[in-house]
Amino acid sequence: MIKLWAKLYKNHRILKHTTLNLHVDKMDYSLFFDYVSALCHELDSPTPLIIKDSIFNFAKFNYVKFVPSDFVEKIDYDYLMIELVK
Repeated sequence: MIKLWAKLYKNHRILKHTTLNLHVDKMDYSLFFDYVSALCHELDSPTPLIIKDSIFNFAKFNYVKFVPSDFVEKIDYDYLMIELVK
């Protein structure tokens, strides 16, 4: 089982957070957008644009940070961080 933890930050404090439990043995990066979309839906936040570098950073460092320039819509927080919880 894999667990993803999403956190919305403003002024270096967590505004909201949620987790997503994936009942798989290993991460399927072709579904990464679906995972991020599900987390953002739970947080009532717009979904960021997912580029190849976002997926590579998540695969290499077990977390990815989305800043306001990664979103099409305006956001009311500083950044969204999604990390893999082992």
